[in-house]
Amino acid sequence: MPADLDRRTYDLLRLIRVNEPIGSIRLVDLLQQRGYEIKGRTVRLMLSDLDEAGLTEKVPGKGRRLTQEGYAELDRGDVGGRLRQVRERIATLTSQVTYDPTEDAGELLPCTARVARDDVPDAFDALEALGGSSLGPAMVAARVDDDAVELRLPSSITLDGVLLSRGIDVNLTTAGLVEYRPADGTVIRYIDTLSGEGSTMDVVSLLIEAGRTDVDAALADATGVLIVDNREFPLTRFAEGEDLAAATNARLGGVLDIRRPRESGPFPRGEPSWDFASLTYGGVGELALALLAERSLVDSWETLGEPLARSAFEPASVVRAALAEAGVETE
Repeated sequence: MPADLDRRTYDLLRLIRVNEPIGSIRLVDLLQQRGYEIKGRTVRLMLSDLDEAGLTEKVPGKGRRLTQEGYAELDRGDVGGRLRQVRERIATLTSQVTYDPTEDAGELLPCTARVARDDVPDAFDALEALGGSSLGPAMVAARVDDDAVELRLPSSITLDGVLLSRGIDVNLTTAGLVEYRPADGTVIRYIDTLSGEGSTMDVVSLLIEAGRTDVDAALADATGVLIVDNREFPLTRFAEGEDLAAATNARLGGVLDIRRPRESGPFPRGEPSWDFASLTYGGVGELALALLAERSLVDSWETLGEPLARSAFEPASVVRAALAEAGVETE
């Protein structure tokens, strides 16, 4: 097997990682859902090659799981494919953010959930609960069509745009899952990290589809499992970066954790170098997508959309009332 695996093989490894142990039949289904024209025989041959390379191993009666070498290979990522696909889209959209948290104005990046009309009342129950929790506020923009309602909420990538617009260089390092304690709003620890480099897949969607989150637990004042992004920024801009991040979190909601390199973690992959601070942020948009998926209330979603003016967003309760006035059943 070549030193730099092709993108399809990396996507196969990522699917194994978030669903392990998993069989070849299920892997074929998941790959086809993501646009690959692939047959069972091809997947079985790929798995055989991965076994031989020491990246996967069989679990009797259950399928495959990654070996430690497999995890290490994913962490290294596809060097030849970096900054493509999802990363390129993130970079392009981040540069278009004009949102200023001090003024609470400008354009930000949304996540979008498409909800069937029959599920709209329950979806707003969920979003109002999210907005009223320690993870709030939950600011929503809505668009109605014949059979569904599209609900947009601010994406975590908005924060990267906020920092970059102030000349603070940001390096988005990884997405992952953290344990979160709602009583004091604390990120306890990372329980998984997953790089999107070299992948055709949206890592946030991958984690949601695999059922790895537990936002509902956080809303019940228990330890939750939340999707977050981690990025690093220069320690010389720590005070300004911390203020901007805190203001963005206060205005748009989510979970935030900022650490200097000399502080104890949680860090996703060990301490950053002494020249950089670690910033973990889970936007309310990604949290809302996960929550709606946990409750089976979302037909489809997009984790990163085109910029939208902050003025289009209102608290969930306000949007709910406006939709009711427009004739949409919301109760």
